[in-house]
Amino acid sequence: MIRKIFVPSLLLLAACGGSHSYKKAEDAQDAGREFIRASLDGDYEKASFYLYSDSTNEMLLAKWKKDYDKLGHEEQKKYRDADILPINIQAVNDSITSYTYANTYKKDTTTIRVVRVKGDWLVDLKEILNAKK
Repeated sequence: MIRKIFVPSLLLLAACGGSHSYKKAEDAQDAGREFIRASLDGDYEKASFYLYSDSTNEMLLAKWKKDYDKLGHEEQKKYRDADILPINIQAVNDSITSYTYANTYKKDTTTIRVVRVKGDWLVDLKEILNAKK
């Protein structure tokens, strides 16, 4: 009797456990676009899904979120309304792609790396640190 109630309850709990379900990126360009769009929209939970998880990337994303949260409502809206302007998307090898872009609100050029880790395409923000050197 307990098993009949417990197992379905666990399945329901598991189905509701994640607040969002994001689709894995099909390729490097998809991962880059999804990450950038989420960042412009201020959706850092989604951006984190497409991020290669290590301490440096998590620190950089946390800083981006903190900076975004400090912006006024109008400026955040301008980022949300901005289009992504891909400038150069180039495969370095079969596991690394360089993704250079700007957006229609701020014309600053940014380069991120998209890496394939265990079959998943994820954004690696450390390229931003290399560009500042």
